[in-house]
Amino acid sequence: MATQAAHASHAHAHAHTVKRYKGLMDWLTTVDHKKIGILYLLAGFIFFIVGGLEAILIRIQLMKPMNDFVAADTFNELITMHGTTMIFLAAMPMLFALMNAVVPLQIGARDVAFPFLNALGFWTFFFGGVLLNISWFVGEVPDAGWTSYVPLAGPTFNGTHGVDYYVIGLQIAGIGTLLGGINFMATIINMRAPGMSFMRMPMFTWAIFVTSILIVFAFPALTVGLVALMFDRLFQANFFETGSGGNTVLWEHVFWIFGHPEVYILILPAFGVISEVVSTFSRKRLFGYSSMVFALVLIAFLGFMVWAHHMFTTGLGPVANALFSIATMLIAVPTGVKIFNWLFTLWGGSIKFTTASLFAIGFIPTFVLGGVTGVMLASAPADYQYHDTYFVVAHFHYVIVGGLILGIFAGLHYWWPKMFGRMLNEGLGKLTFWTFFIGFHLTFFVQHFLGLLGMPRRVWTYLPNQGFDTMNLISSIGAFLMGIGTIVFVINVIVTWAKPRNAEADAWEDGRSLEWSIPSPPPEYNFKQLPLVRGSDAWWKEKREGKTEMTPAEPLGPIHMPSPSILPFIMSVGLFVAGFGFMYHIYWLAGLGILITFACMFLRSVFDDHGFHIDPEEEVHA
Repeated sequence: MATQAAHASHAHAHAHTVKRYKGLMDWLTTVDHKKIGILYLLAGFIFFIVGGLEAILIRIQLMKPMNDFVAADTFNELITMHGTTMIFLAAMPMLFALMNAVVPLQIGARDVAFPFLNALGFWTFFFGGVLLNISWFVGEVPDAGWTSYVPLAGPTFNGTHGVDYYVIGLQIAGIGTLLGGINFMATIINMRAPGMSFMRMPMFTWAIFVTSILIVFAFPALTVGLVALMFDRLFQANFFETGSGGNTVLWEHVFWIFGHPEVYILILPAFGVISEVVSTFSRKRLFGYSSMVFALVLIAFLGFMVWAHHMFTTGLGPVANALFSIATMLIAVPTGVKIFNWLFTLWGGSIKFTTASLFAIGFIPTFVLGGVTGVMLASAPADYQYHDTYFVVAHFHYVIVGGLILGIFAGLHYWWPKMFGRMLNEGLGKLTFWTFFIGFHLTFFVQHFLGLLGMPRRVWTYLPNQGFDTMNLISSIGAFLMGIGTIVFVINVIVTWAKPRNAEADAWEDGRSLEWSIPSPPPEYNFKQLPLVRGSDAWWKEKREGKTEMTPAEPLGPIHMPSPSILPFIMSVGLFVAGFGFMYHIYWLAGLGILITFACMFLRSVFDDHGFHIDPEEEVHA
């Protein structure tokens, strides 16, 4: 049925003389949120594999004492690029993939508020990430850590172009993230289906809404810091150059005012995913919906109040340390509310142990452990001991990998049939879970004890007989297991791709929200008629009343769709070229790149995109 609809829509689109593309050109010009979600997923997963390979190399180097597998300089570059790639180029885009694929469907919308901006967001992220990773091929790689602390990252102590790639690549990629945040805020506020009040929204949509607000407030701080560092490096400014009156601690403040909300930008969507998955596979309503919403908002608010807990050892003084300690411990309260709500949702439920639910259930104790060590680090006197040891490395990997990546895997297995029309193989999925989950705990659990024994972070090698040897070996074996889990997932995707698209609309039979009421994968226009939402868990409510489709909120009629455009792609190429020009002081090249971008902006401004109409009635005649 969906295929017939697609054919009909294409036929009618041609009748409106709209330029339609096929193959590669279709993907380069698309403004369809579902295709952009797939692009984010593909790019994010490629960067995830790159970051994973960097991690494997780090673990091989630390496998035994006095190892010389990589040189000290290369180790610093690997550490920097692993952290930067995983956070900005792998985790964020994979979350944006789920946001794009699911949120418009969950709120009953036909697309996001600004489809053109959505495409521009993807391409700027992608070219920023490519620019950052080109540094490997040029031989000048960022090596000042993923936080790029000055003066180590400043021109005095870092004269190569490595940090320039970091500064300019992240600025370009950050534009995409900021555009995405604005877009999803506007979409969720303005484009909900009739009857969907804020307190009827699915929990994943709530999580994305709060995350989008965080992005809009946090990312400008990073942008300001990166611009200031760029001026220091390229134009001899002195924001952070102490010799010229600058202040190095200023960079820490600016970075962490962004950096701590960034942790919640990453983890809140994972909370949303876990809420959806736990509820679906327990066959129960989410326990304590309103308290979950309140907890989300409170976590986001407190997330801006705690940045200096990364800076207890910089000498801020006892008053500042005490205030930031208390604020940090407070965040454990709303997080605890969410943990108990998931447990109570599972309690007494008819639980199905699918791959998605295994990842969701595995997430809960893992994230709790990451949270508990966070509360330990929040105690300023104790932090003096833990600071810059492997205890901190263990803590944030439990939060980011044990939380976020397990959440992403849960979401991918859960929504895969909706995105691609094919069910992932459950046997291979469970193998992915067990290898990744066991590998993760092997890798990072022992690192808590390495830290407590005094092993510092970011060290290239270590002397034997300090009690580090066995635990580092275990840690490295775990990293290989995680790698195997990722490979099994890739095999699962390839195996699934060979099968026909035969997923049901309600693929898990227990779907609760609107996305499960339309075909898998959805037609170009998502909903033939906008649905009427008559309560929370809208689709579940209709099914219980014996209906096979949502009650429509409008008559059947032509659907307006936005036109595809190559301009977002070309604008991003322009920024990419300009970045190179500024970095190497080739100002005509920088000017050319900016000119390309502004020319595209001008064209977008003067030529109206009237879009085209699709007539879903043609489905009947096809």
